[in-house]
Amino acid sequence: MSKRTAPTRDACGSLRRRINFREVRQRFLIVCEGEKTEPNYFRSFRVPRDVVDVRGLGDNTLNLVKKALELRQDDDYDQVWCVFDRDDFPTQNFNAAVELAGNSGLHVAYSNEAFELWYLLHFNYHDTAISRRDYITKLSKLLGRPYVKNSERMYAELEGRQADAIRNAHRLLAQRDPPNPAFDNPSTTVHLLVEQLNRFIR
Repeated sequence: MSKRTAPTRDACGSLRRRINFREVRQRFLIVCEGEKTEPNYFRSFRVPRDVVDVRGLGDNTLNLVKKALELRQDDDYDQVWCVFDRDDFPTQNFNAAVELAGNSGLHVAYSNEAFELWYLLHFNYHDTAISRRDYITKLSKLLGRPYVKNSERMYAELEGRQADAIRNAHRLLAQRDPPNPAFDNPSTTVHLLVEQLNRFIR
């Protein structure tokens, strides 16, 4: 049983119980399309190891969601997230994957066209279509070095700009009303997963 602590008063004099971390901790399963880029990023969050289980499956859209549904049975997860890109996959597959995940109680951190859009949003707001090749060129210029796709340094390099990225991503998603993930280029929901993970950073 979790240990409960006595109520305390905040600066305004209101009673507020100090919440024990064990009471609010959740268990995440993050299933990624990529085998390295996305897993390396999400494994870099400074959250307890027993909070996040990150898998890089090297599979895409519908297959990824189906595998996530299978993996969900292996443990007592509070949140299950599927991370995948639009890339060149058939339109119907992409939207079907987003729909299947939502109907099955899973969350989706998708990117149209690529995960690197999330990195770009750390520097600037982007609302015009960008090709995968352009992402690499732009990131290399902004980083001041050649962008390495499977780098383990990206979280640390971009952390100081993360608040800007979240704000830019929310603004971009708000322009897609109603959203049509397969056609909304650029668009992303990666920030929604980032916000959830940030709740458990030590």
